[in-house]
Amino acid sequence: MSGATVSTDVVIIGAGPTGLFAAFQCSMLKMNCILVDALDEIGGQCVALYPEKPIYDIPACPAIEGGELIEKLSEQIEPFSVPRLLGRRVEGLTGSAGDFRLETSKGDVIHAKAVIIAAGAGAFGPNRPPLEGLEEYETTGAVRYSVRRKADFEGKSLVIAGGGDSAIDWALSLSRLARKIYLVHRRDKFRAAPESLSQLEDAIARGVVEKITPYQLKGLQGSDGKLTGVEVATLQGEVRTLEAEHLLAFFGLATDLGPIAQWGIDQTRSTIPVTPSSCQTSLPGVYAIGDIATYPGKLKLILQGFSEAAMAAHAIYAIVNPNQALHFEYSTSKGVPGSP
Repeated sequence: MSGATVSTDVVIIGAGPTGLFAAFQCSMLKMNCILVDALDEIGGQCVALYPEKPIYDIPACPAIEGGELIEKLSEQIEPFSVPRLLGRRVEGLTGSAGDFRLETSKGDVIHAKAVIIAAGAGAFGPNRPPLEGLEEYETTGAVRYSVRRKADFEGKSLVIAGGGDSAIDWALSLSRLARKIYLVHRRDKFRAAPESLSQLEDAIARGVVEKITPYQLKGLQGSDGKLTGVEVATLQGEVRTLEAEHLLAFFGLATDLGPIAQWGIDQTRSTIPVTPSSCQTSLPGVYAIGDIATYPGKLKLILQGFSEAAMAAHAIYAIVNPNQALHFEYSTSKGVPGSP
């Protein structure tokens, strides 16, 4: 559906995990809401970048893959039949608290009383290494910046480049499937959770992961998009060639707030400062939650985004229902539609 005109209480920009939970919180407070996302499916980075990557810091879930988490969050809002406008960006925002007008890239017009920006890192794409002939190998999937299906790497030789959580987590996860894994980083020290670092040292000791430090990517070997080797070099010019069929490069994301940057909202380094107690931005009636929001003490955890979603929803209730006091009820006593 394109070019639609809809009215709602709250429009939620971003259908990643934080946006989905915001839809649940708004719905539990009996506020109508609609989800809008530039991607063609819900899930944000969890689905676009790491659907099969385990997440370990979701309460009550010792480990849950990104895709499964999105499935559970979608199931949670299913009783409320929250509309979704996917595959379009919100281009324009006008009006004020209680009477906003938003326009999307596909001509939709949305009238809303409040806005929640849950856009994660904004429009995102990988930081690509400056290697000659890179595009040819990207086209065939020999060079990738995310893992959609772990099975694609079964029995393969891989070079994983990067020194953060993503590189280490995937090195550990894929070591159970791959024939050989080289972990390349320009420093000997990695940046990751202590438990992950402990597991990495064990994997290196067992020989299932080979640490290549201090090296950085230098070139690609192969033809017709088929990768046969990855050249790496030290700062002193020492060069090695690692036999590999795939290069997984994890150098972070290049982010862009896109049209949001033109809405007159205060920004700080591609993030939006908010009031911690309500998550309201500098523009009354517009709230920001998840990775895009910043304030003193902010932790970039999905868990914190869930908390921010609840705070924003409760703050918005007064805008949607200006003459009605909120009598908060716990979900254990209130239940959800369709529950016994």
